[in-house]
Amino acid sequence: MQKGPMHEEFALKQTAPKIAGSGVMIGGDKVTVAYDLVEQMEYLYVRVVKAKELTKDVTGSCDPYVEVKVGNYKGVTKHFKNKTNPEWNYVFAFSQDRLQASYIEVCVKDKDVVVDEMIGRIVFDLVDVPRRVPPDSSLAPQWYRLEDKRGEKLKKEEIMLAVWRGTQADEAFCDAWHSDAAAVGSEGISRIRGKVYLSPRLWYIRVNVIECQDLLPSEKNRQPECCVKVICGNQALKTKISPIKSVNPMWNEDLVFVVAEPFEEPLVINVEDKIGSNFEFLGKCVLPLGIVPRRLDNKPVPSKWHNLEKYTVVEGEKKETKFASKIHLRLSLDGGYHVLDESIHYSSDFRPTSKLLWKSSIGLLELGIISATGFSPMKSKDGRGTTDAYCVAKYGPKWVRTRTIIDSLSPKWNEQYTWEVHDPCTVITVGVFDNGYLQGGKCSSIGKVRIRLSTLETDKVYTHSYPLIVLQPSGVKKMGEVQLAVRFSCTSYVNMLSKYAQPLFPKMHYAHPMSISQQDFLRFQTIQILSTRLGRAEPPLKKEVVDYMLDVGSHIWSVRRAKANFFRLMYVVSPIMAIGKWFDQICHWKNPLTTILIHILFVILVLYPELILPTFFLYLFLIGIWHYRLKPRHPPHMDIHLSHAHAVFPDDLDEEFDTFPTSRGSDKVRMRYDRLRSVGGRIQTVIGDLATQGERFHSLLSWRDPRASALFVVFCLFAAIIMYVTPFQVVALLIGLYVLRHPRFRQKLPTLSTSFFKRLPARAESML
Repeated sequence: MQKGPMHEEFALKQTAPKIAGSGVMIGGDKVTVAYDLVEQMEYLYVRVVKAKELTKDVTGSCDPYVEVKVGNYKGVTKHFKNKTNPEWNYVFAFSQDRLQASYIEVCVKDKDVVVDEMIGRIVFDLVDVPRRVPPDSSLAPQWYRLEDKRGEKLKKEEIMLAVWRGTQADEAFCDAWHSDAAAVGSEGISRIRGKVYLSPRLWYIRVNVIECQDLLPSEKNRQPECCVKVICGNQALKTKISPIKSVNPMWNEDLVFVVAEPFEEPLVINVEDKIGSNFEFLGKCVLPLGIVPRRLDNKPVPSKWHNLEKYTVVEGEKKETKFASKIHLRLSLDGGYHVLDESIHYSSDFRPTSKLLWKSSIGLLELGIISATGFSPMKSKDGRGTTDAYCVAKYGPKWVRTRTIIDSLSPKWNEQYTWEVHDPCTVITVGVFDNGYLQGGKCSSIGKVRIRLSTLETDKVYTHSYPLIVLQPSGVKKMGEVQLAVRFSCTSYVNMLSKYAQPLFPKMHYAHPMSISQQDFLRFQTIQILSTRLGRAEPPLKKEVVDYMLDVGSHIWSVRRAKANFFRLMYVVSPIMAIGKWFDQICHWKNPLTTILIHILFVILVLYPELILPTFFLYLFLIGIWHYRLKPRHPPHMDIHLSHAHAVFPDDLDEEFDTFPTSRGSDKVRMRYDRLRSVGGRIQTVIGDLATQGERFHSLLSWRDPRASALFVVFCLFAAIIMYVTPFQVVALLIGLYVLRHPRFRQKLPTLSTSFFKRLPARAESML
């Protein structure tokens, strides 16, 4: 279980960015800004509001647009068809790190087929541009008279705009056109902007199918075998065949689905009769989700009877039957559950669906996404490798997406986001992606980082460069590093500590629990709903991004994960094994002084048993204090050794990245199957050995071996008499001294009890 040294390439690195939150001094003074977890980026903002009384050309039309030029950078608004008083309300943001000019030129042009004609322009000196610092109100735009090419004022043509200096903390930053994305056309601007998304509120809807009445099967002389199929959107579940084979079947079976607000699709309930391998339709009931009652606890809601609609086809037309069968249902939207969209082990939220059950927040999580370095080219553009990177962070129902930095292997975002924290034992996930939608493709994942809030000290700023580690078919690879600043602030320390004594999930998870298979099915459906809803936003958060952030496919079998989990288990039980070895050394007097001290401690605890528990907890206290000096100073990150990614074999990687079902050839599948059989054979042997030991315990009193059971029963009788007449402390002292006896009084043969136990019968010989 020895762990090799972590390679420097995959190690977490502490950084010292120039941010105000960490107390870094810039220019001798501490910078006081709204965003104190990111480096301040200076921008020149130009807001073009509108123009009026623009002149028409010789054709009698005017198709105006505005062109803003600062040095080599040029931003253009959309143009209007034949409009002399256009309104744009468009903001341009020019990064001052790349500005190589002393003035700003704002030109109003008339779009033409051959050459665009300039209507007028206005020029500003950069030294005269004012600076705005939030929370100051936004700068009011003003009217400016346009000039011609010679610098003379025009008669009527004016433009309303505002020019100021600011940072990324400005309100106009998110929706502005950025100079570092000048190569992106106007159609693609919306796909590279940063946005905040909110997951729709998710509910579990429980359909309790009780019974049906007066069904009308096509064959009246046959007892129907009925079941109920419930459809909710893309989800479909079916009850078992009713044990009562009649026209009045009963089930009393629960079916659970996931639905999202606003409710768009109804609940469709079909009653079917199984005839051979086919199903005959007996009736349908369509119920809108808006009428379903909501419940917050485990109290049952009233059940209702609903009519089943059935249509018959007569001469090509559907006709509804006059006599309606009925179905008895109990429907409820369960707001007391937390709808799982992430793995339980690193979930970012455990609150129930209903806001009526929410408690006040215990703190605030602030994340500064600063920059990234060392990216590998993700695609080819103009014969060279490039990456258009952006970040996505998820905590609770809130997703954030940074703007896309175009054509950069070392992008700088410097964007800060905030979340309310309701539970400290949660995890925030930050993923880095390459924007492929600009070329009409899909977004490619670069890597992700998970940070558990409970591992962070409160009110401390953590600034680290996290390695972005991914596992590819060729092996483990570092895709780059992302620099983050994280701060977890606590509003009430008492409330935060009280969370550790509360259940992890809401009460409904324990009052009316769901099976593991049911949870897996519902989580899969939840992810599908989230992918669909977030993919309809603008800019869309596509399915591949949502799937990667929520770890879809992590439950698929992998030899590498199986090995990693085995070594994790061995690491957990290794202290027990170490204690066993240490006790064996004590019993064999490897260190006589330690053994004598253990004898003395044992005698004291036997004579004064009231000291046993205090001694135990004092020992744990001293161990905790001793380990305090070794506590981790950095947040945890992706560990290639823990993941067993540093020593994975090519065949294991090929199996892990294979599709499900497999797309490999028969020889490869046969090889995997044989390997799985060999592994399964070892597991089978271990399980059989454990079962054998358990059966031997059972046989002590089962009289399967009458002589062994008789010996054990007689031993128990004598032991009961001896324990009754002898003080317990004397018995414990004698047993302890016998176990700790000197090697001179030991022999290499097994003890009497071990020999007796191994001779007890098991049921292995009865197996085929």
